[in-house]
Amino acid sequence: MSAVGAGRLVVCPTPIGNLEDVTLRVLSALRDADVVACEDTRRTRVLLDRYGVHARLVSYHEHNERARAAELVERMRAGETVALVSDAGMPLVSDPGFVLVQACVAAGLAVEVLPGPSAVVAALVASALPAEHWRFSGFLPRKKGDLRALLAGATETLVAFESPGRVAASLAVLAELDPDRPVAVCRELTKVHEEVVRGSAAELAARYADAAPRGEVVLVIGGAPEGSGIEDQRAADAVRRLVDAGAKPREAARVVASLTGASANALYRALT
Repeated sequence: MSAVGAGRLVVCPTPIGNLEDVTLRVLSALRDADVVACEDTRRTRVLLDRYGVHARLVSYHEHNERARAAELVERMRAGETVALVSDAGMPLVSDPGFVLVQACVAAGLAVEVLPGPSAVVAALVASALPAEHWRFSGFLPRKKGDLRALLAGATETLVAFESPGRVAASLAVLAELDPDRPVAVCRELTKVHEEVVRGSAAELAARYADAAPRGEVVLVIGGAPEGSGIEDQRAADAVRRLVDAGAKPREAARVVASLTGASANALYRALT
């Protein structure tokens, strides 16, 4: 229940590239807000200037999130309306905003979320992979073992952000697990150089091995067949638990391999 007479938070998604993708509701909310909280005031100002929106901006990013959230809550308690934006797409989705939304809910303040552009959904549809059941994992894990665990266990379509310089390495890990797994590399969505490349994990790993894609990248990965990789993943998890308990990695891999029939070398590599 909202606090009587209090202000509110309006969560506003912004274009992921093409400024024409902003919605009329978002522009109206930005015009009406007493203050707009944004990651980079310079970047948000470009959008606002494009549409003649004269709004007061304050920075709200990962480094000042908690202090700024407390300040903004007090503003809303006093009756102000705060609009929250990130540099692109929906706030909170791999962007700042979670702390502020939680603080508003705890304070009994109204939170309104407007629909709008999303790189996640755009990539999912453009991939031509099944969209009935899917999951978003944010940025892919950097550790090879964690990445293998995520990819092996995803039986639904997986959508993830990846830095251009790591695309080849991530696809190589996937190709080791399942070279035929379908993948789409979606880059620069809605921008001039938008590109969607579809193929198998092995094909795309080879394509990007010596030439990293440029710009912002979203990977969409087809689901693993039901039951595939589960036993190997359980074996890898067992090795990881033994190592966490103090066992030496190679010895732990050898012991688990002798009990499960898995490759000791593969189990050891999964830790790195």
